[in-house]
Formats: sequence, structure tokens, C-alpha cells
Amino acid sequence: MSRSQRLLKLIHLLRSYRYPAPGYQLAETLGISLRTLYRDIASLQQQGASIEGEPGLGYVLKPGFMLPPLMFTEEELEALVLGSRWVASRTDSDLSDSARSALVKIASVLPKDLQHALDENTLFIGSSKEPAAKPPEFPQIRQAIRAEQKITIRYLDLKEQQSTRTIWPFALGYFDNLQVLAGWCELRQSFRHFRIDRILQLEVHEEHYPRRRRQLLNEWRKAENIPSQ
Repeated sequence: MSRSQRLLKLIHLLRSYRYPAPGYQLAETLGISLRTLYRDIASLQQQGASIEGEPGLGYVLKPGFMLPPLMFTEEELEALVLGSRWVASRTDSDLSDSARSALVKIASVLPKDLQHALDENTLFIGSSKEPAAKPPEFPQIRQAIRAEQKITIRYLDLKEQQSTRTIWPFALGYFDNLQVLAGWCELRQSFRHFRIDRILQLEVHEEHYPRRRRQLLNEWRKAENIPSQ
């Protein structure tokens, strides 16, 4: 592990602690000596990191510090590029543009050697046999999820039966050939999943649903036996 990677890992490690972390514990996790740890902490403090503490008492990182150069391993960069290319080719235009924009921003703050690794990435996303539909309602749905707002949809199920539902949307699932909206259905009083391509009409309400999105997400995960990420 290079020194720059070690410093980045130390920053991430300190961020994971809510209370002062003992120096010996940090050194053991990083696989370095206490002497090296003290030097690394001093180096980060010189770079502007607000690390408080001292030997024997532990160390804590105050919020707000960002390392100027973003440091990634080549594998991490490959994962970022591959994920961004999937988003760019499988989602609506807003998310596609955002994925490309995010890569440009990442590239602008990478050291030169990692910029070359980003430019020369050789992992690509293959074309799908049946491209997923990209309904114009996607931005509205994402905004409703972020704002925790109710939506009403006119929905055509797989039996070709239409119904009107008011739901509390909290998650979108993206698959190669379709996208699925997860929400609490007021009509059924339970969690339901709706294929985006079968939503005939959508209206976003100003009214917020009565429970927080995080709570709904956690309850849904338990109901569906989906592990937390």
C-alpha cells in the first residue's frame, strides 16, 4: 500500500468512529506501527485535517475535511467507470448525463497517473437485446422519492387490468430490460412493486407521506429479506 493510499484509508477509518479511536487500534487496523501512525496523523493535520487527540487518549476527525486529490486504486476506478457506463446506457437522459458529468468531475481532481488509468479504461457495457424503456416520468419519480411525496398512478397490471393507486414511493430498481418502483400502496395497505413501463399516468402530490423514507426502506427490506448494503 502506497503512503497516499494509507493516508486515505486512515481518513476513512477516522470517519467511521464517532468517538476518539485509540492509536494502537488504528495502527493495528492499518497494519502499521504506532510511530508510523503518529507521523501519518501529523501529515494529515498539516494538510488541513482537523484531527483532535493525542497519544494515550485517542484521535477523532472533525467533520468537513476533504482530501484535495482523490486517490483510488485502479480496481476502484474500473468499478466507477463500469458503473457509470451502465448508468449512461441503461437509464434516462438525466441520470445518463449525471453519470458522465460525475466522471468528468472525478477526472479533474485525480493525480495525472490516475487520470491516464481513467482515460484508458477497457471495461465496457454490452448492448441489451431488449433495451429498457425510458419513460419521461423518471425525473418526477426520483424527485418524489427524494422529497418523500405521495404519487398517484394509473397502472396496467400483467393481466391487463387498470387501477388507480396512491403510493408512497421510496425506491427504484434498475434492471437490464425494465425498472421497478417500490412503494407503500394505500389501497392494499402493504408494500407493492410497479413496473415503470406499465404506469399509464402519474401525478405527484404536494402532500408528504406520513413516514420517513428510511423507515419505509428498512421495513421493506425486512419484509422482502433484502440485506442492508
